[in-house]
Amino acid sequence: MAFSKEIIDGYRSVLSSASVADACDLVIGKTCFLPPYIQNRINDKKIVGPAVTVLETKTLEMLPPQHALDIIDASDEGSVLVISGDVDLGDVAIWGGLMTAGAVANKFEATVLNGGVRDGAEIKRDYDYPVFAKCKVAGTTLGRYKTVAANIPVKIGDVTVRPGDLIFGDIDGVVVVPKEFAEPVLKMALSIDERETEQAKLIIKSGSLKEGLAKYGRI
Repeated sequence: MAFSKEIIDGYRSVLSSASVADACDLVIGKTCFLPPYIQNRINDKKIVGPAVTVLETKTLEMLPPQHALDIIDASDEGSVLVISGDVDLGDVAIWGGLMTAGAVANKFEATVLNGGVRDGAEIKRDYDYPVFAKCKVAGTTLGRYKTVAANIPVKIGDVTVRPGDLIFGDIDGVVVVPKEFAEPVLKMALSIDERETEQAKLIIKSGSLKEGLAKYGRI
């Protein structure tokens, strides 16, 4: 699903993933943030874009991640590639420098992995490309895991990521906004930002945390 420039730019103006996560709680009534081990392992960039997905599973074959390679060349500019497994992918790298080069060449926004990333120094030095992952690790998937499908729903923790869902990430983590809720969640997130900014100013001006909480009812 392609989002309008207004939606993408609107999310880029949201202060943090905390506002988006809270907005999802209020608008949708369910948890939309990924587990805390999914962190940007390369830089502190904020990311916003529609998800494209790849599923992996166990294997003993020495196979390249073909579905991921194909989707990198086939996806729209600004996409966020999300890779997970139908099993625990363990502590091995499902992403590295060459795949990053392909993603950068095709103007991807970022990559989100329910697994590890390697070649971190290369990715930082040559591309400064955001990769949210469980860990940094040297080991490869070859002979351990293989890709089996692309652009189908995948899970990270208890959160399902569907192709076209909106991915928002920053230094606090990643939130998956279901595509059909992108507009109301954005509106709520911006409202949360506005109220929190006013509340913080009141706390500083009054010298009282309690006064800020009493007026705005938010912590």
